[in-house]
Amino acid sequence: MTDDALEQDQDRAAANAGPESPSAGELPAGEAVPSDLLRIEALQHELSESQDRLLRKAAEFDNYRKRTERERREQADRTVTDLLLEMLVVVDDLERALKADVAPGGAGAYREGVEIIYRKILDVLRRRDVRPIEAVGVGFDPNVHQAVAAEPAEGRRDGEILEELRRGYMIGDRLLRPAMVKVART
Repeated sequence: MTDDALEQDQDRAAANAGPESPSAGELPAGEAVPSDLLRIEALQHELSESQDRLLRKAAEFDNYRKRTERERREQADRTVTDLLLEMLVVVDDLERALKADVAPGGAGAYREGVEIIYRKILDVLRRRDVRPIEAVGVGFDPNVHQAVAAEPAEGRRDGEILEELRRGYMIGDRLLRPAMVKVART
């Protein structure tokens, strides 16, 4: 509240108060309340309103934080559910393959069926932006490769990957799992 508004409030209070009834702004002895007391009351009222607004904003922010956290969890759950539903189709194919009788000489057809299932799994991963990490023949990169063995290798440069023991994968630009590799030492 400004000084002008306080003075106007004081003037109105003085005009409304009759000489026979002391107003709330007067002292018992009939003296007027100093303007400092009115200012203090106005500032206390303004402080109270500011504190109330602050509490309301804090509650609104807390509700927003809880809502966005809940929505993020729900989105993650939906993503996992979608992936699992895609993988269940592959599981169904594997179950059928396991129940199939392999006749003598039918191993080739059985292998073809397993290869089809393998391609389906790779397709699911590709749709989820999961891609394999190149390993054999490239230089060792500790950001995407995990060296579990090293051996001397003539004709190979130091740190060149000789063998991939377990394939590594990236999801987008992030490492999902490092490739376990054997590297050359010269």
